[in-house]
Amino acid sequence: MRFCKNPGTFLAGLFVLMSLVACGKTSDVVTLKLAHGLATSHPVHRAMEFMAQKAIEKSDSTLVIEIYPNEQLGNEKESIEKLQLGAIAMTKVSSSMLESFLDEYKVYALPYLFRDDAHRWQVLNGVIGKKILASGEGLKLKGLVYFDAGSRSFYTTGKPVLHPDDLAGLKIRTQQSPMAMKMVKALGGSPTPISWGELYTSLQQGVVDGAENNEPSLFTSNHYEVCKHYSLDEHTSVPDVVVINTLVWSNLSERHKTALREAADESVSYQRQLWREFSEKSMATMVAAGLQVHHPDKEPFRKRSMEMLEEFQGTVIADLANEIEAVQ
Repeated sequence: MRFCKNPGTFLAGLFVLMSLVACGKTSDVVTLKLAHGLATSHPVHRAMEFMAQKAIEKSDSTLVIEIYPNEQLGNEKESIEKLQLGAIAMTKVSSSMLESFLDEYKVYALPYLFRDDAHRWQVLNGVIGKKILASGEGLKLKGLVYFDAGSRSFYTTGKPVLHPDDLAGLKIRTQQSPMAMKMVKALGGSPTPISWGELYTSLQQGVVDGAENNEPSLFTSNHYEVCKHYSLDEHTSVPDVVVINTLVWSNLSERHKTALREAADESVSYQRQLWREFSEKSMATMVAAGLQVHHPDKEPFRKRSMEMLEEFQGTVIADLANEIEAVQ
């Protein structure tokens, strides 16, 4: 579903939007609700708190961002749909969750898309990254900035994943993302979409044999208590995206647009610093608790994943991948 069309819900959401705008006109104070699914200890949440504080400072306390973490207002897919309807103004989601709405975001799910971190941030902060952020405006999904979400690697309850062949017969949890499912399948595993909130129990009960994510998420979710092997194949580097409803954005005053844009931009640098520090601390804590970290040769994984790109030849995904490869 690219856009929810329930008329009753739409009208209710529209009323919320108009109330926000009216609030700004009558009191010069605009309050924007921002929902996300991460814990308050997560560096991404802390970066959004920083963004909210900067928005207050830059607007003389007339632009307020209220943050609702821990899936309080729904999971990522629900948050996107609520944003489109105007029930919330902003959300932070993985770019993987935007794939169901916009093909352009699918390119970030291609394995080994970026040569290194420097290449990744050249792309995200450059023309290509900004073009993808703007691609959803027709669906009321205006991307503001990217947050670092590191690289995703496999973690398992049983044997470690040292080669793609080790994924054979393993049920690997994925996000509810067709691209993530294709990636796991291409590498040899059995993709099993499960919501983030249900994953700990699913790992504990053997519903799945493992999952794939970055160090901070493995730590804050406590999945390392169940999964004792973390194999750093670093197959994808899927960014997080801060999104705002296009109608909310267009109804902000120029002063508030400037304040929000500057606050969001400044939060990116702060978040990247937090991410590096938190990743190191997370890994040290998990290793001390018994997590075994493995460094497999990435080349077999890279070769096995090439068939995934071939599937998208002639599409916007392949075109964007070629543009990204050409960035120096």
